[in-house]
Amino acid sequence: MIKHLPNIISLTRILMVPVVVWLIVIGEMSGAFWIFLAAGVSDAVDGFIAKQFDAVTEVGTYLDPVADKVLLVSVFLALGATGLVSPWLVILVVSRDALIIGGVIFSFALSMPLRARPSILGKVNTGAQMGLAGVVLAVHGLGWPLEVASTLGAMVVGILTAASGGQYILRWSRTAFLEDTRG
Repeated sequence: MIKHLPNIISLTRILMVPVVVWLIVIGEMSGAFWIFLAAGVSDAVDGFIAKQFDAVTEVGTYLDPVADKVLLVSVFLALGATGLVSPWLVILVVSRDALIIGGVIFSFALSMPLRARPSILGKVNTGAQMGLAGVVLAVHGLGWPLEVASTLGAMVVGILTAASGGQYILRWSRTAFLEDTRG
C-alpha cells in the first residue's frame, strides 16, 4: 500500500484543481487559499513518502510533475481571468509548460524519449510559482498585507519561469541534435 501512496496523493492533488479554480472564479479566495495550501503540502508529502519509504514508481515520476503543472497552470489561468495576476505572467507560465509538454510529445514522436528529470532551476521555479499563487490567494482571501511581496514575487516568478523555459529548450535541443543521427 505504501508503494502506491505517493501516486494516490498526486491524483488527489489533481482532483483538488477544479475545486480551487471554482473557488477562485466565484471569488471565494479564502477557501481557494486553504485548498491550494493543502495541494501544495501534498506535493511535498508525496515526494517525502516516495523517497523515505522507497516508494518511487515510474508512474509517479510522471504523475507528480503532471499534477504540479495541472495545478499551477489552472490556478494561474483562474487568477489571470479574475485580474489578480497580470496577463503577461499567466502567458509566460502557461507557455513554458506548454513548451515542455510539447517537447516531450515531439521527442516521443521522433522516438527520442526524454527522461523525466526536472532541473534544480525547474524545481525552484515550481516552488516560486506555488509561493506566488499562495501569496496572491492569501492577500485576497485572508487579507494578509502582502501586496508588495505579491508584486516582487511576480517579477521573480517571471524571471525564473523564463530562465527555466530556456534551460529546458537548451536541454532538449542538445538531446535532439546530439542523438539525432538520421541525417
